[in-house]
Amino acid sequence: MGHTGAGKSSIAKLIARFYEFQEGRLLIDGLDVRTFDLQQYRKQLGIVSQVPFLFSGTVADNIRYAVPDVKESEMLEMARKIGDGEWLDTLPEGLHTEVGERGGRLSMGQRQLVALMRVLVQRPAIFILDEATASIDPFTEWQIQQALNLILTNSTSILIAHRLSTVKAADRIVVMELGRIIQEGTHESLLKEGGHYATLYNMYFRHQSLAYVEQAKELIEGD
Repeated sequence: MGHTGAGKSSIAKLIARFYEFQEGRLLIDGLDVRTFDLQQYRKQLGIVSQVPFLFSGTVADNIRYAVPDVKESEMLEMARKIGDGEWLDTLPEGLHTEVGERGGRLSMGQRQLVALMRVLVQRPAIFILDEATASIDPFTEWQIQQALNLILTNSTSILIAHRLSTVKAADRIVVMELGRIIQEGTHESLLKEGGHYATLYNMYFRHQSLAYVEQAKELIEGD
């Protein structure tokens, strides 16, 4: 977590080795990432960027990008675990729906779900998510959260969070400012500690909480 420009996405890109760093070390299981074979290392990473990228082709083509031999039956089984597959039923030809250049024929929520499905069939050791801030309806958000939960169960996950549900679910929250880590802890411990996290929470996330909604409702009804 952190304000725009704090360095969140830069760390994600360093982990993926999109950039090579000049100082310090980045270790995975005690080993410097620069000692790994890049092609084999990238096969262990599942990445969904802030604006998920889709290639021209079908939904199935895009899901198969990381695992070309995955069977259609396996994709359908996985799709049914997300909102009972209703998101897939909204596509005119299901898995065979053409997504268009960069996924332009799909809504942002549908693009996110296809990108998450790609990660689900890949089963990566490490999942990196720069969570999208695009406005989506609550039902699509619920489906995306279901897909995320399936991934989080089986992968070490590094999430750049823009939703309260993601923040609160994290085992460890890292707060960044101007390229440095300034706080670490759980949601509860960081709120008690105050400081930058509490400020970010009150500014960006508190209004998403059920307690805040209920309190606002009581104030409105009181008036």
